[in-house]
Amino acid sequence: MILKPLHNPSSGPMRVVGLMSGSGSNLTEIIKFEKRVQQQRGQSPYTVVGIFSDRATSSAVQIGATYDLPVVVRDLKSFYAARGKPRSDMGVRKEFDAATVRALAPFTATVAAYAGYMSIATNFLLEAYQGVNVHPADLSILEGERRKYTGDHAVRDAILAGELYLRSCTHVLEEKVDYGKIFMRSAPVKVQLPVDFDPKDQELVQRVVDEHQNRLKKEGDWIIFPQTLLLMAEGRIAQDEQGNLYVDKKAIPNGLIATRSIVE
Repeated sequence: MILKPLHNPSSGPMRVVGLMSGSGSNLTEIIKFEKRVQQQRGQSPYTVVGIFSDRATSSAVQIGATYDLPVVVRDLKSFYAARGKPRSDMGVRKEFDAATVRALAPFTATVAAYAGYMSIATNFLLEAYQGVNVHPADLSILEGERRKYTGDHAVRDAILAGELYLRSCTHVLEEKVDYGKIFMRSAPVKVQLPVDFDPKDQELVQRVVDEHQNRLKKEGDWIIFPQTLLLMAEGRIAQDEQGNLYVDKKAIPNGLIATRSIVE
């Protein structure tokens, strides 16, 4: 069996471009983590070298200004409108992604951190970068042969299904959404329902989902996303010929479970 590290540290720090669509809170935590590692070690194994956003209304420009990073913004909604096509037209999406890859080429990044990037990535992005995504659910939970909690409503689905705990997962970004190999799973976040919880009360359900999503982001996403990038950058995550993941040469079929931040 041949294992190939996702990054070779001897080639220098792993260069990461952050992709975002909204507030960029996950990307901000990735950058802050990098700065803490740099402060502790003198140099961080990974470095965020640029930011891309597909929404003109996102916080990308502000984050770039705060951390002195170059920013590229290409508004996907406007791109579709200019062509008179619906968002479901994946041919236009491929055209958009191809132009995005060209726009990001000066960053010479090898990894794309999908930090709240709300658009489906086509083959142009998938082939240009090693993609790392974070998802607010435990992707190791199966229903038959499919992953039970995928998609935009994963937190809601897990709560309404009676799950007692929630987890975040980082995973390889692949063409099939939320089906890439799992890098890391967060420590469990306990589901806490109000005594008057009624699954038929949509307003109450949404409030509970929002509360848990925020907790999961702070106790899950913000812990495992930076750690995943750090482990990759240190050369500790590798793949075999079938794409299975390993950490320190040990197979992690359901991802490595994180308990706390490895850099305080």
